[in-house]
Amino acid sequence: MIGNKDRTPASTKKGILLIFLLVLLIFAQGVLFSEPAYAVPGVSIDFDAGNGSEGAMGVLDILIMMVIITLGPTILLMMTSFTRIVIVLSFLRNALGTQQTPPNQIVIGLALFLSLFIMQPVLGEINETAYAPYRAGQINQQQALDQAAKPLKTFMLQQTGKKDLRLFLSIADQALPAGDETFANDTLQSLGLEIVVPAFITSELKRAFTMGFLLFIPFLIIDMVVSSTLMSMGMVMLPPATIALPFKIMIFVLVDGWGLLLGTLARSFN
Repeated sequence: MIGNKDRTPASTKKGILLIFLLVLLIFAQGVLFSEPAYAVPGVSIDFDAGNGSEGAMGVLDILIMMVIITLGPTILLMMTSFTRIVIVLSFLRNALGTQQTPPNQIVIGLALFLSLFIMQPVLGEINETAYAPYRAGQINQQQALDQAAKPLKTFMLQQTGKKDLRLFLSIADQALPAGDETFANDTLQSLGLEIVVPAFITSELKRAFTMGFLLFIPFLIIDMVVSSTLMSMGMVMLPPATIALPFKIMIFVLVDGWGLLLGTLARSFN
């Protein structure tokens, strides 16, 4: 009897599994060999690099477009205001003592949209001087790239310190162009992006760390006051950071810290 009880459930399970597989095969056959309910639109790309016909996309154009798409995150990080903003916001989170609040997604999203707000004049100029004429057929691809690089280069040079620019010029064994009183003149437009981008990033890191240091000072004072108070009361076993955290959050909210910080970040690029 025991052997019959053991064999019956196993045979039942095998039968159910076979029936399920049979139904699945019948359903799959009906899906694969049935007529489609709607027509799938076709997609075609005309690889034509030689005749220059209208609407044709050459192989070189596709390669350049793929390179630009691939380097999109790098361009966002290295050639816009995104780096300074995200570093300062990270410093703020560490100064408050809230390790995961706001979350990384919120910090990156806020830095992204604030960067779009700051870079709007530059993007508008790129659209007017490079993208729109290229779409209208007034300039070729190389001219469009050169015209698009000028507003970005001007923006980066306006935020770049002379010391950082001279550093990378000396590394590249080049001389600073004449008339370097301001970084918006036409003489510095002759510098290549391989010089301007690392100098710009170096200056951005310096400014971001300086702003982070200034952010830490008021919160550090609160930590010191709370720690001294707990020590004087003999509450040695209570962590000062736990007691100081609600006070730091309360003060930051009362002084409208987010408005002050984001407004200062936006104005720092002017």
